[in-house]
Amino acid sequence: MMSAPVGTWLDIGPTTQIAPGTARTLPVVGGEEIAVFHTMRGEFYALVNSCPHKRGPLSQGIVHGDTVTCPLHNWRISLRTGEAQGDDEGCTPTIPLKVDAGRLFLLREAVIPSGKAA
Repeated sequence: MMSAPVGTWLDIGPTTQIAPGTARTLPVVGGEEIAVFHTMRGEFYALVNSCPHKRGPLSQGIVHGDTVTCPLHNWRISLRTGEAQGDDEGCTPTIPLKVDAGRLFLLREAVIPSGKAA
């Protein structure tokens, strides 16, 4: 689990809001849409909801293992690193996420530009 000063994590809701093998999206103040993924193994990851190839909506892709396949051109993106897999090249930004007491938290500084209120 990542460590950060108290108060820097943004509670985005219960883990039960995302079924295993699926993703949910959320808008970000002054930023890009975030996709939060729940793997079949019970792990959670957050990425900017945009494939590095043609900006396809990763949240609409198929989650398998710790990767997601972009629905536009079948690029596989690592949920852990955001890196394109295989022969494809590119990277989608990852967002620090933690799970605590059945709730999902994103690192506030990664999703809300400084100076903006949540």
